[in-house]
Amino acid sequence: MIGVLNVNKPVGMTSHDVVARVRRLAGERRVGHAGTLDPGATGVLPLCLGPATRLAEYIGQTGKAYRAAVTFGIATDTLDAGGRETARVPVPGLGAEAVAAVLSRFRGEIEQVPPMVSALKVGGRRLYELARQGVEVARAPRRVTVYRLELVGYEPGEFPVAHLAVECSAGFYVRALAADIGAALGVPAHLSGLVRHRVGPFSLEEAVALEALEAGGVERYLLPPLRAVAHLPVVRLARDEVRAVRQGRPPRRPVAAEPPAWSGAGAREAARDRVALVDPDGQLVAVARRDGSGGALALEKVLP
Repeated sequence: MIGVLNVNKPVGMTSHDVVARVRRLAGERRVGHAGTLDPGATGVLPLCLGPATRLAEYIGQTGKAYRAAVTFGIATDTLDAGGRETARVPVPGLGAEAVAAVLSRFRGEIEQVPPMVSALKVGGRRLYELARQGVEVARAPRRVTVYRLELVGYEPGEFPVAHLAVECSAGFYVRALAADIGAALGVPAHLSGLVRHRVGPFSLEEAVALEALEAGGVERYLLPPLRAVAHLPVVRLARDEVRAVRQGRPPRRPVAAEPPAWSGAGAREAARDRVALVDPDGQLVAVARRDGSGGALALEKVLP
């Protein structure tokens, strides 16, 4: 079995829980997700099956879109609703206008300090492992990009809630954004709800519930491997070139690439100099990188 599933992860399950469920349903050991979604969050979780697991990194490098709920006046040690409360200060005077006014600080290319509860490594240890031991270490800020950040709803009160539309690059932490917005306003804040609407070309509207996979079978909803790299320009190979590529020999002729099937936020940055090599039937054969100004191709990943 080979392909990609666009799963709508339910609240309360870890990304690994979803992977384990799909392994059982598909009878396929090789299943991997293309970017963790926290247990308290819902929405798009792309899964790669069989040899397509080698393509997961390309999905993970694409832009993402979320709807986030940020509660003001309450802070937690994990920056989200799953953590221990560390501050509670009613802020009934905080209005939507004040929140909207600070959002411009977080648009475009910014520096973001990753949260302690994350899978990043410092000194060979996962940050979340250190956090569980009560250890906090310095984290270097990272350059990330926010393509869109808009206030789309507001619930006033002692602990008001802002609803945000967020489009961001890979490596962005919405939990950290919530806390940083609170800091900019001078009040505690945490991420109280999160729905992932898009990962690269995979949208929530097309995502499949686990119940549907249980009822209809995995193969019914399996997408071709080419969807995993829909942000890459496409180079079409002749049949003899397909055989050569599968033997590790890239095309030596000048190649012209067709535009990518998906060109949304973050697509160009994720593509870099890569192209998708497809056979005459439009099936993905390999991912290659243009090597130097001459346009020669170097193979990165070849599918069976």
